[in-house]
Amino acid sequence: MSDAMIPLSVAVLTISDTRNEETDRSGQALIERLTTAGHRLHEKRIVPDDVYRIRAVVAGWIADGAVQVILTTGGTGFTGRDSTPEAVSVLLDKQIEGFGELFRHLSWQEIGSSTVQSRCLGGLANATVVFCLPGSTGACRTAWDGILAEQLDSRHKPCNFANLVIPERGQHG
Repeated sequence: MSDAMIPLSVAVLTISDTRNEETDRSGQALIERLTTAGHRLHEKRIVPDDVYRIRAVVAGWIADGAVQVILTTGGTGFTGRDSTPEAVSVLLDKQIEGFGELFRHLSWQEIGSSTVQSRCLGGLANATVVFCLPGSTGACRTAWDGILAEQLDSRHKPCNFANLVIPERGQHG
């Protein structure tokens, strides 16, 4: 087995009624981190907080065999139109309960009890891992640095999600 990191193809979706490419700092933070780690950006998009538009983009990427990881940012809170968990959870074959738990644990150290309002989630669908993150740049950094950098690295032991989505190494069944 090689000790080289196997780059993954990652799609990034920013969910916001107000952000555009110039003001989307969270999406850009994720792109910077994933490319610095050696992964490839498959596509980056921005959609409004709308269940069906979010679901359509994520479902398309799940169906696309070239996408191994989907990272969304935004729409995970409790205000107004926040609907990312409702849009994405129905598309997942399996949820990664520990992702939200660990994220909130890490976030507690930064924002205290406000972390209970994060409805971030992770899951697996059609050999694609999907992580829905809050819309703040800080939350995206926390998730990447504290969880995703290791879990998307094929060299991380004793286990990682990268090896689930790499076809020749996958544990599909």
